[in-house]
Amino acid sequence: MQLFTVEQANRTLPLVRRIVADIVETYERWQGAVRAFELASLEASGGEQSADAAARQRDAERLAEEIAGFVRELEAIGVEFKGYDVGLVDFPARLGDRTVYLCWRLGEPEVRYWHELNDGFAGRQPIEALAFA
Repeated sequence: MQLFTVEQANRTLPLVRRIVADIVETYERWQGAVRAFELASLEASGGEQSADAAARQRDAERLAEEIAGFVRELEAIGVEFKGYDVGLVDFPARLGDRTVYLCWRLGEPEVRYWHELNDGFAGRQPIEALAFA
C-alpha cells in the first residue's frame, strides 16, 4: 500500500481531479442509461427484450466499464475511490504508528482533511493541526 504525505497527495490532485470529474460525469450518464433501459424493458411485450432495451442495456454496460476503468486509474495511483455521486477519494497516510486516510472531495481546492480508516467521510477532521509523516 502506498502511503501519502499531505504534500504528495496535493501534488497528485491535478490528475486525481480530472479522473474523479470523469467518474462523476460518467456516473450521471450511467444512471440515466440505466433508467432508460428500465423504462424500455417495462415497455417490452411478451417478456422478450426489445431492440431498444437491448441497445440501452449495452449503453449502460459500456458506461459502467468506463467508470470501472477510471477507478482502476485511481487505484494505480494509490488512492481509494469512495463516492460516485460526490467524487470522494481517500489517500492512505501514516499518522504516528497507524494508517489513516487523507480525505478529498471533488470541488475542494486541496487535501485539507483526514479520518481514521473506519470513520469515513462523517469523521473528517482538519489536518492543519496534525503532523503527518
